[in-house]
Amino acid sequence: MGHFLHRVRQFPDRARRLALQLDAATPPDRDRAVDALRAFAILGVVLGHWLVTALVADGGDLRTSSPLQHLSGLAPISWAFQTLAVFFLVGGQVATRSYTSAQAKGTPYHRWLTTRLSRLFKPVAALLTLWTVATAALLLSGTDYATVHTLAKLALSPLWFLVVFAALTAATPLVSRLNPLWPLAVVLHVDLLRFGFGAPPGLGWVNLAAGWLVPYTLGAAWTRGELDRPRAGWVLLVGGTAATAGLVALAGYPASMVGVPGASVSNLNPPTLAAVTFGLAQCGLALLLRDRLRRAMRRPLLWAAVAFVNLSAMTIFLWHQTALMATTATGLLLGHLPGLHTPPDHLGWVAARLLWLPVFALTLTVCWAAFHTYERPGTRHRPRSHIIRTHRSSASPGASASSASSSASSTPSTPSASSTPSTPSASSSTSSDRATPAGVRHV
Repeated sequence: MGHFLHRVRQFPDRARRLALQLDAATPPDRDRAVDALRAFAILGVVLGHWLVTALVADGGDLRTSSPLQHLSGLAPISWAFQTLAVFFLVGGQVATRSYTSAQAKGTPYHRWLTTRLSRLFKPVAALLTLWTVATAALLLSGTDYATVHTLAKLALSPLWFLVVFAALTAATPLVSRLNPLWPLAVVLHVDLLRFGFGAPPGLGWVNLAAGWLVPYTLGAAWTRGELDRPRAGWVLLVGGTAATAGLVALAGYPASMVGVPGASVSNLNPPTLAAVTFGLAQCGLALLLRDRLRRAMRRPLLWAAVAFVNLSAMTIFLWHQTALMATTATGLLLGHLPGLHTPPDHLGWVAARLLWLPVFALTLTVCWAAFHTYERPGTRHRPRSHIIRTHRSSASPGASASSASSSASSTPSTPSASSTPSTPSASSSTSSDRATPAGVRHV
């Protein structure tokens, strides 16, 4: 017991030392604002899902609900935590930069794409395997089919984002110089046909690609230096905010920027013009915050936290819903608990749900410990990390320098090929190595 307490007391000092080593191991020309925005986007999606997703115990079954379904005044919660546009912005920036670097090195397109997509889909295999086994076990045990369907759908819901993200990553050579106004015009015309002329609702799924292509191409424009001036950020922020307010107030679009069970129209499924203009405002704010984030990321402890989220992006994004469901299922052993199993139809539920967030985070930590190794590249063909580069100290006579690296992963996700939440991907920047103390390996 005494040894354990001694280790606990030493933890703050050890954490500071590791943070300083990580800070020293980061290439000096790395844009840490990109990593900070990616971490923010991933954590925004996770916290948003945890706050607005309710699994209500109805007899022996579980059904999904949302406080937004009963408390429309909580719609601003979705404005703060629907951060997918920022993830696609960063994804487009990182993928375009990576592809440009690959071209300069003579790397074939198929090899570049295979490397990036492998970072996305290797962690997915673990999730699919576990939930295939879990679904079969639940059905064989006699669990109601509706409950099993609810749980499996919720657990696998992050995958839609990865499919879109992978498709845009594959199309990077084609869209890297595309003006964002073109996909924005597609979204506008699709919504005009759907809501103005009674076109079939299925037409809206065109916006699944076109809608997220808007921030993705903005990320490519960022790489080309077209968004470096503050004016670009202000135009996006003010214009996007004004357009979204007008669409909600005058055109009848929902105020919530996420789907609400039972609603006739969802801004997110598929994306509407309001969701896209809202994303433009988010991208503008992200661009305006770049310099402040770069200064903040000079603090070793903050940078260590951001680097950890980036290196664990796919694991966090893929398993956060499973963490919520595992906590909910375990809690059933104690009865119907407020904020966990009860209907989210009053503010007391929201207060109780806030108290459950640390429990969800603890369960997600268990999932991370079990599955984060699937996010790491294989040792045989491990690509070099551009977040961290390490060397053994060469101070001793005869010591030789060596380096080890691990690839940062990006998701929604996102929560990856660009990363997320690059929702997941590693930046493609290159720089000279910096000498760092021995023992620093992977974050």
